[in-house]
Amino acid sequence: MKRTLRKEKTGIVTSNKMDKTIIVTENKRVKHPSYGKAVSRRKKYAAHDEQNSCNEGDIVKLMETRPLSKSKRWRLVEIIERAK
Repeated sequence: MKRTLRKEKTGIVTSNKMDKTIIVTENKRVKHPSYGKAVSRRKKYAAHDEQNSCNEGDIVKLMETRPLSKSKRWRLVEIIERAK
């Protein structure tokens, strides 16, 4: 049985106040469907951080996973860049 590839996303940590959970915001620019102008869209994801290693402002990579709680469907893969 072959498992499908899991989605990966990158974003900025906006909250790390919960235990083993971070909130990651993904910002992307998309074209408006009727006007054609580039508009900013953002989406927030709750992700699992086993070691509580992330701080606010870090740029991280997430991977899709099985449901871990009511809102957590993503887990931390790596910290790309630490906040200054």
